[in-house]
Parts: sequence; C-alpha cells; structure tokens
Amino acid sequence: MSKIIAGVRAPDSALAHEVEQLVRDTESELLYHHSNRVFLFGALAGQRKTLKVDLELLYIGAMFHDMGLQPPYASAEERFEVDGANAAAAFMRSHNIDERDVEDVWDAIALHTTPGIPKHKRPVVALVTAGVEMDVLGIEYDAFTPQQRDEICACHPRGHGFKNGIIDAFACGTIKKPATTFGNVKADVLALRDPSYRRVSFTDMILNSKWAD
Repeated sequence: MSKIIAGVRAPDSALAHEVEQLVRDTESELLYHHSNRVFLFGALAGQRKTLKVDLELLYIGAMFHDMGLQPPYASAEERFEVDGANAAAAFMRSHNIDERDVEDVWDAIALHTTPGIPKHKRPVVALVTAGVEMDVLGIEYDAFTPQQRDEICACHPRGHGFKNGIIDAFACGTIKKPATTFGNVKADVLALRDPSYRRVSFTDMILNSKWAD
C-alpha cells in the first residue's frame, strides 16, 4: 500500500520497492533518509511550480543521486555524480525502461551539483536538484510549510549532526579522486575536510597551457 507523506504519494510499484531495497542495502542510513527527503521535497517543489513530472522517475533519480559516493558504484576516476547516474541508467535499462526516461534520470543525477542549469531542463532533472538544494542547503526553505517539513522529517529523520554527516559522506566519496571535484561544489568539501587538498585553478590551467599565447 502506497504511503502519502506531506501530500506526496510515494511510488508503490514493484520497481520502486526494488529501488528502495537496493538503496537501503547500499547506502548509510543518513544517505537513505536524505535521498527520500530529496524525492519528497522535489515532488512538493513540482506541485508548487505546477510541473508535470513522473513521480516514479523522480523517485529513481532521487534515490540513486548519491549512490556514486560508495562501493560498489564508486569508480576510481569519474565524478561521483556520473557514477550514480551510470548506476541508475544500468538499473533502468535492465528493466527495459524507455531510453528517453533513462536519459532524463541520468541528467538529473549527473547535474545535481551543477548550480544554475537543472532548473532549465525537463522536470525530473529540475526537481531532483530542487530536492537536493532544499535538503542540503535549505534553498527555498520557507516555500515549504512547517507542516510539510515536519512530516517529511518525521518519516525520514535528518537526525542530529546531519550537516556535518553529509559533508563527511561527500568527503569520503571524493577524497581518493580529488581531480573530480574541479569545477563543482565538492571542491569546497575537500578544502574543509582534507588538509592536503589543493584547489586546481582554472585560470592557472589557461595561463600554464602549452599554447604560446
């Protein structure tokens, strides 16, 4: 039987249950509950913005969006966002889901740490990022009612120390491949958590390239 949380009906298909179990078996409790909140806040943002979205695709995007932070999905060289996007795509293709839907979910996950672009894309892409930005950064916090926030957090608790916990999860997923943080927000995570990390400067790369001028 499907659950309704803060006015959002969670997907209740066999596929959705398989996604939920996979994420439960793979991720920490912190990331599992965070991913569920991302779905719920994203769905509510869609209601508020009157965006028509397939809730099952939004759920897959939200639940897989941090899968690339840890084994067995974390690669040695790709951005964790790409690893998570690839994991979701492989899962969806194994269930013969339409390729256009696979591409939307892939984009939603791959772009969720690239500010300013997802909101201009299709609803699944825009709303995964909207959910992430609300849960991690509190963007548009007051656009959600206290009742919505409380009900979501009652079902999927943030817990004490979530802010530092999510930063630690990001750091653990990127610290062995710091080059993947170039040009995205995770460079800030390593700057905070890894004393040996040195930012790569885009302007230095231009000035020190092999071009004479």
